[in-house]
Amino acid sequence: MTEDELRTTLPQRLLYRDGLMLIVDKPAGIPVHRGPKAADWQNGPALEAAFDALQFGLPRPPALAHRLDRDTSGCLVLGRHRKALEQLFHLFRQGRVDKTYWAVVEGMPDGDEGLIDLPLGRRDPSRGWWMKVDAAGLPAQTRWRVRGHAEVDGARRAWLELMPLTGRTHQLRVHCAAMGWPIVGDAVYGTAPRFGGPGLHLHARAIAVPLQPSKPAVAVEAPAPGHMAERLAACGWG
Repeated sequence: MTEDELRTTLPQRLLYRDGLMLIVDKPAGIPVHRGPKAADWQNGPALEAAFDALQFGLPRPPALAHRLDRDTSGCLVLGRHRKALEQLFHLFRQGRVDKTYWAVVEGMPDGDEGLIDLPLGRRDPSRGWWMKVDAAGLPAQTRWRVRGHAEVDGARRAWLELMPLTGRTHQLRVHCAAMGWPIVGDAVYGTAPRFGGPGLHLHARAIAVPLQPSKPAVAVEAPAPGHMAERLAACGWG
């Protein structure tokens, strides 16, 4: 997708808009911002390159209030100006933003729900943001619930609802892999091939942002992405 195509399609993916905040449905396979490496600048545009299409009359484009991985789809929050960003940063840092992800994983958890409580640290400083379970790392907790399961592609698959209580890099991907049920399509922590795999089956399904203390949180859902539809449906979605 070119930068112009992204600028055209991004307003169509708007899920919520007010004077402080936008929530967009981020497509899978596009980074939210460009990295420092030359390859990152050669592999197509980053999402933020098209944020000027979301100004809606304000003097500056919105900016990222948090991050999603390149291959993760779904709810992405943007602040429309500096004061709004400061408020959103504070809410995310304080853990007051409720996030719900959908994932299709290889294998099947024991039980219907649970809590993963495994600290995470950098795997290798030379490998960028790759993470690992590390007793000396930062605390990381994820609640999970089984939404459905099935035999898919000749193997057991489960559809999970994941609720991160902390916001560590690659937390959901590392936690699921550490439990023995890596996310389908994960070429870093799972079994997917580096190229030509099914795409990461991780989707930021819903988010709830308590912008106004006297009002209910702004709650938004993103539709399931096309590349996850077949395996989700096999596991009971829809």
